[in-house]
Amino acid sequence: MLLLVLLRLLLLPRKWWSCSEEGDGKMKNVCRVLKRKDVGSLGIDAMIIFIAMILVAGVAATVFIKSAGQFELQSMKTAYDTMREVSAGIEVVNIEGRLGTFDNLSAPRVEYTTNMTKDNLSYLAIIVQTRPGSGSIDLNNTFVLLSNEDTKTLLRYRYNESWVFRNKADTTGDVFAVINNSAWEILDGESFGIIVLQDEDGSLKQFTPVLNRGDKAALLIRCNASATFNSMIPPRTNVWGQVKPESGSPGIISFTTPMSYPQALFIFDLQ
Repeated sequence: MLLLVLLRLLLLPRKWWSCSEEGDGKMKNVCRVLKRKDVGSLGIDAMIIFIAMILVAGVAATVFIKSAGQFELQSMKTAYDTMREVSAGIEVVNIEGRLGTFDNLSAPRVEYTTNMTKDNLSYLAIIVQTRPGSGSIDLNNTFVLLSNEDTKTLLRYRYNESWVFRNKADTTGDVFAVINNSAWEILDGESFGIIVLQDEDGSLKQFTPVLNRGDKAALLIRCNASATFNSMIPPRTNVWGQVKPESGSPGIISFTTPMSYPQALFIFDLQ
């Protein structure tokens, strides 16, 4: 419509010029009448153009305002995700290792020296908690990535085995003796167990182990020929990895086993 109006405006002066050059008398009177009519029409065309410009400006302003609102929402979401990624996550508090293989993990501590074959590190307990300011972390969707100088392994929680989960009421005495030998045998090179150390709100359960603020849990890992690393961990070995939650920063694992394992010790503080 705008193109038609502009075309009409361009043609009007040509029409006036053609009328003024033609004869006189009645024909001139006709041209005067046509000119007066066209002048009125010109005012209407200008008004139409003005209204069209207002409409176009309104549509453009609406598009700009809507786009600005979308950009603002996207920037706020990005900022929130960034803050959550930085502040949220899991923290590795401590890592303990134990030597040998157990004949009876439920036996008293005094019997370990006779019931255990002194060897390299066979058991790991990774103590974890949430980072300050972090939300809840589902250990069901958390995996442990471990590497030594030869092997890299990925482990997930084995929720369908009740033997590899112990709540706070069952966690007393030696952490490595909380689950029995049959439960340790369940933990292969692809899974870890959970022992609840602190859980006031009862959020850490077998099928839904959710780690909240103030909660602490031990992730149990077995290392031997049929489990993680396909062997025990000898002295002077570098081990590194991550405890990676579904979202947020991972817990860092990095330690080197001692230069030797003294005969008087069975448990070592690795990290």
